[in-house]
Amino acid sequence: MVVNVDGVEIGGENPIVVQSMTNTDTSDVDATVAQTIALTQAGSELVRVTVNDDAAAKAVPEIVARLSDEGAAVPIIGDFHYNGHLLLTKYPACAEALAKYRINPGNVGTKHRDSNFQKIVEVAIEYATPVRIGVNWGSLDQRLLTEMMDANAQRSDPEDARVVLLDAMVESATRSALLAEETGLAHDMIVISAKVSEVPDLVEVYRMLADRCEYPLHLGLTEAGMGAKGIVASTAGITPLLMDGIGDTIRVSLTPEPGGDRTEEVRIARQILQSLKLRSFEPQVTACPGCGRTTSSLFQEMAQDIEAYIREKMPAWRREFPGVEDLTVAVMGCIVNGPGESKHADLGISLPGTAEDPKAPVYVDGAHHSTLQGEHIVDEFKGILVEYIRARYG
Repeated sequence: MVVNVDGVEIGGENPIVVQSMTNTDTSDVDATVAQTIALTQAGSELVRVTVNDDAAAKAVPEIVARLSDEGAAVPIIGDFHYNGHLLLTKYPACAEALAKYRINPGNVGTKHRDSNFQKIVEVAIEYATPVRIGVNWGSLDQRLLTEMMDANAQRSDPEDARVVLLDAMVESATRSALLAEETGLAHDMIVISAKVSEVPDLVEVYRMLADRCEYPLHLGLTEAGMGAKGIVASTAGITPLLMDGIGDTIRVSLTPEPGGDRTEEVRIARQILQSLKLRSFEPQVTACPGCGRTTSSLFQEMAQDIEAYIREKMPAWRREFPGVEDLTVAVMGCIVNGPGESKHADLGISLPGTAEDPKAPVYVDGAHHSTLQGEHIVDEFKGILVEYIRARYG
């Protein structure tokens, strides 16, 4: 099933879509627009913003208009909790400007939970806006969880509480989707997510969801953490699901370091997809990890230089040379694996290791092209790289 979000198709045979979220105060239009543009330039195809109060709701139409004026139009998703039914009905311009609503069924009230949820769905119907039903383990519908825990306790062989929690998440998502459809929302206007913070739970709950429904699924590990921990945990959780064919949109959620770059989330998400050969975004550089054979820092510096050079040139290359994102480049550091790895890449160079002849053979499409030496190896290799791109993709 395919859900169309302002021209971005989610689900079916379509490529996995990369999503991100701003961490600015949405009411700060300048900051939110600036960060959204940065996320979009990094490759985010959907951007979610918090709509938590009147000021944020009032700002949304201006944010969307400013992005369009600056040539950075991207579908903006509104993230609603607790008061979403009030904000969407009070600010119709906000409701109309958003490309999708994200609703957590555990956070739409207590006594009037279902009616509040239905009010949001009714607004979505009015503006033909898709809805993501985003269940989160930390804010699960407590009424449903208690009901299922009590039923489990009555069994002769009760399940572990963890299993019941995951089952309750799936039940909450599928019940909410059914309620949305009963309210009148079309089947192909619904996306589902189930966010947890532990990798094994993430894999299990999404496999359960995939068995229980056919809605497009948004993948992501919530509260993944900071730095290496967050990157590794997100990759470990998302990868097996994608390899199983589960997931239609992904977000890598990292807690940023003070002053950290929010676009890192987007680059990691794209790298996960490209590493799994699900999508191609930019040429891939294979580089030697280094060992006692490679005490020279030349190959490390060159690998970083080439990767930075490719990233800098990609906006123009993508327009001028369609398909260049599939290119593979190898920058290797010694004679052991260097020539072999270089031959496997589209374009490769094998730099000399410790005590080896100061020569760097270059391979193009598996065949020896030339041998570089001297002080200008990096610049000469860049020249060969550009020539190759023009010849192959021009």
